[in-house]
Amino acid sequence: MKYILIIGDGMGDEPIAALGGKTPLEATSTPVMDRLAREGEQMLVRTVPEGYPPGSDVANLSLLGYEPEKYYTGRAPLEAASMGVDLADDELAFRCNLVTVEQLDGRMVMRDYSAGHITTAESTALIQAVQDYCGTERLRLYPGISYRHLLVLQGEPLELKTVPPHDYLDQDVTDFYAKYLQVDYLKTLMENAAAVLADHPVNKERIKQGKNPANSLWLWGEGRSPAMKPLSERFGITGALISAVDLLKGIGVYAGLQVPEIEGATGYIDTNYAGKVEAALAALSTGDIVIVHLEGPDEAGHQGSLADKVQAIEDLDSKIVAPIVTSLEESGEPFRMVVCMDHYTPLSIRTHVDWPVPVLLYDSRGVACPGGRSYSEANAGIAAEESGLPPVSGALFFDRFIRGEQR
Repeated sequence: MKYILIIGDGMGDEPIAALGGKTPLEATSTPVMDRLAREGEQMLVRTVPEGYPPGSDVANLSLLGYEPEKYYTGRAPLEAASMGVDLADDELAFRCNLVTVEQLDGRMVMRDYSAGHITTAESTALIQAVQDYCGTERLRLYPGISYRHLLVLQGEPLELKTVPPHDYLDQDVTDFYAKYLQVDYLKTLMENAAAVLADHPVNKERIKQGKNPANSLWLWGEGRSPAMKPLSERFGITGALISAVDLLKGIGVYAGLQVPEIEGATGYIDTNYAGKVEAALAALSTGDIVIVHLEGPDEAGHQGSLADKVQAIEDLDSKIVAPIVTSLEESGEPFRMVVCMDHYTPLSIRTHVDWPVPVLLYDSRGVACPGGRSYSEANAGIAAEESGLPPVSGALFFDRFIRGEQR
């Protein structure tokens, strides 16, 4: 038996007037996902426990069966694992975005949480310049992908509550930024980094081309290293996790999965879909499970781009789900496939919410009572009502996915 978990990050949404009262998932052409849903079953999964932030860290831990209540220590430690950065017991990791901020009448506004989706080559040069000027034995910066980077601090626990920049697009973030300035060495870092970034040739060229400059660091998602058992110990399965995002790859590392690097994987709608499919099928040839993560729908949600979100969902179906299903069906080997999202990222608010997510579960051997409905937020809700089954936790869902028998 092979197991395939495909995650369209932030794919869920609300009905939109421009789509005739449909959600992007309902309005987009997704013939393969719809077939799997009709021949399989749908359910609701609560990926974000009550009291936890509805981030991709919490939600994706849930989808892989790791209860956030036991395993969640913060986002950044997971990203550190992906980048090969081992955290000592006295070290705290932060996600470090390169962002675009604007000063208006003495206040700071978050204009772009991704600095115009800056390229990895550009951002690596900027982060390295900041590290060269600001790095110390206690404070180290590591370059990641695009706007996503890492800061590691050594020393005593730090009382600092941070916020993700994508939650405050075009909003006043002065008070949040001021919290960094209350810690002496972070104040020095933030102010010196801003000076380095302002004078760097990469940003000067971006401004010349009419692009958003990466003119500030933004620290968030702080945490220490978690203790997680690999899936091989918990379920007796091996495999791989395919993603462009360090956060997901870090979860894969802690879960004991292979996390291959995919050339051209960007975390957006221009990602290397074919490369991801090739890596997924290669992983299944030697292992039991593959998780394929697509960041594109979430990024479109944060940007408020309906066109990009529709495109991301359509590409997920045609360029990821379709070729994987075709290959598996041609092989004749039985498989169980899940297509889902980790959380909703509604275009109307451009941030995450903690609603239970719709999940389709397909078994190539067939099910006793196929659902008969296309894959959507509403249809998963209807299926849950008809079954009398309330939204289940991520741990229960994953256990059912791996251990569940035909129904």
